[in-house]
Amino acid sequence: AVVSTQSTGSNMLRLLSTRAMSSVGGRKVAVVLSGCGVYDGSEVHEASAVMTHLSRAGAEVSIYAPDKDQFHVVDHTSGSEMIEKRNVLKESARIARGKVSALDGIVTADHDAIIIPGGFGAAKNLSNFAVEGPNMEVDETVSRVLKEFHGAGKPIGLCCIAPVIAAKVFEGVEVTVGSDVEGQDKWPYAGAAGAVKAMGGQHVVTDVNQTHIDPKNKVVTTPAFMCETAVHEIYDGVGKMVEEVLKLA
Repeated sequence: AVVSTQSTGSNMLRLLSTRAMSSVGGRKVAVVLSGCGVYDGSEVHEASAVMTHLSRAGAEVSIYAPDKDQFHVVDHTSGSEMIEKRNVLKESARIARGKVSALDGIVTADHDAIIIPGGFGAAKNLSNFAVEGPNMEVDETVSRVLKEFHGAGKPIGLCCIAPVIAAKVFEGVEVTVGSDVEGQDKWPYAGAAGAVKAMGGQHVVTDVNQTHIDPKNKVVTTPAFMCETAVHEIYDGVGKMVEEVLKLA
């Protein structure tokens, strides 16, 4: 099911959305980060949007990250690789304002849902998709945790490139990374849709303001910065993902 933030008048939709979110307050949600910074960690705008929307909904948020070295470190002013090492957990603490725990210590029973923002860290630190494409492997702890949440019937939200992780972990899962047509300036990473299909997943085409819900697997995805667009549109799409995750929790 595809959900859009522009299906009715914007003012009325915001009012209805606020009422819906207020009815799901109190949910305990785990957010998994992959570092700090789009090129080698979590995309900061996406991570912030996730936590802002969760906060507005009254959710109790716990932040986690793998305690391991990053795949590499990127100079975000030039895009070039830097000769140094950084730890994923410690870098994620920059976004979490210090309040972050090692992912291997998460207790699934303590949470109602789990959300993974995007950024290249999802493709480099939570998996090796950036190097291996559809032949990727998912970090063992990330895979275990997602399977535990899935097995407990708890919803999983992912945005940007992170949905490829679900495609690898859950056979036949439905996800979106936005467009599947390569060569568009607006959708520079559309090739990821082909990788989803190659891994046995089902890709659903959506716009940046839309969210796709796989009701069977309770997996909710949105394109976010797979699309080159304004930050507020990313924020709105992530908000819809958060809303749908909480409804399923």
